Amino acid sequence: MATSLLRIPPPQALLRPLVVPERLLLGPGPSNVPQRIQAAGGRQILGHMHPEMLQVMDEIKAGIQYAFQTQNQLTLAISGSGHCAMEAALFNLLECGDTILVAINGIWGQRAAEIARRLGANVYELLKPPGEYFTPRDIEEGLVQHKPSVLFITHGESSTGVLQPLEGLGELCHRHGCLLLVDAVASLGGAPIFMDQQEIDVLYSGSQKVLNSPPGSAPISFSERAREKVLRRKTKPRSFYLDIGWLGNYWGCDGEPRRYHHTAPINSFFSLREGLAMLAEIGLESSWERHRANCARLCQGLLSLGLELFVKDEARLPTVTTVRVPEGYNWKDITAFLMDNHAMEITGGLGPTVDKVLRIGLMGCNSTGENVNRVLRALRDALGSCRRSRL
Repeated sequence: MATSLLRIPPPQALLRPLVVPERLLLGPGPSNVPQRIQAAGGRQILGHMHPEMLQVMDEIKAGIQYAFQTQNQLTLAISGSGHCAMEAALFNLLECGDTILVAINGIWGQRAAEIARRLGANVYELLKPPGEYFTPRDIEEGLVQHKPSVLFITHGESSTGVLQPLEGLGELCHRHGCLLLVDAVASLGGAPIFMDQQEIDVLYSGSQKVLNSPPGSAPISFSERAREKVLRRKTKPRSFYLDIGWLGNYWGCDGEPRRYHHTAPINSFFSLREGLAMLAEIGLESSWERHRANCARLCQGLLSLGLELFVKDEARLPTVTTVRVPEGYNWKDITAFLMDNHAMEITGGLGPTVDKVLRIGLMGCNSTGENVNRVLRALRDALGSCRRSRL
């Protein structure tokens, strides 16, 4: 027998069957994937330019237009997570030397500002403490002072649990010659948003929250104003992969024959299509009401356990609830107890809320009265079982 040239043996772990534990994911995402969406993602693959695949993409586009409440033709799904959609929006809207005003009350504004700086934009920050939101007066003062071409704001700030009011912001931005860019990754399907009526210029979300699909595809839409700004660019977008011109053509948004751009995540698109189909069947208004009602029920239960909510009622995000870490407890002990004893995930804070809050997510199929009861029972158990530090 010839001597093998291999020096690295096959990994023993890969010679054993894959084992994935069953867990209830009640953190800020991803959320659990229903059997129907799992089945869609497990279908046999198609070629990314097959006519049947292009039909699926057309159906996804229609589903996004419904979820966003928009008639924008430049509507599609990015082959990447919601964070990738954030980059796509900023890469296409901004050129070196452009001015952007970023409303920061959590980690997603911080991330947007960081990306914009890497693009060579002039970045100005509008700041609010975690747990608070921006008023139209706050926004107008920033627009008058900095005269940006783009305003970035987060609708559902999952790191703090804040739902940002959007009414009037689009009109305000346009009055000052500015485009409105909105992050709705954590809020889409769980809280009302009306892209066209609210005059939002670029809106994006993710697949793994209320849509209950695996992470890896991200709805995004550009208004005609935003599309025209992209067309007027003096330079090409820094990223070829995220060039909205190429992506729009691949998605059939420009009326031209579709051209190959990249090999899309076919099975992720099957899952996203099914997640959008389930949202359409439930209906947006029913979905919004279900998330509102279950969030209210959860908040009442948390108060009954003696816990303190982090965000005031009028600004509370219905998909991700933040509660202050109870005095004397280590949040890591609480989250570990729920995972080990209840096979349930909730998480600690992120960015400016690290060590300050616990985050509980009720999104899509996970937003049920039974899950509210389960997480409240688990927290009661944890509070009675976890060791408290001496005060």
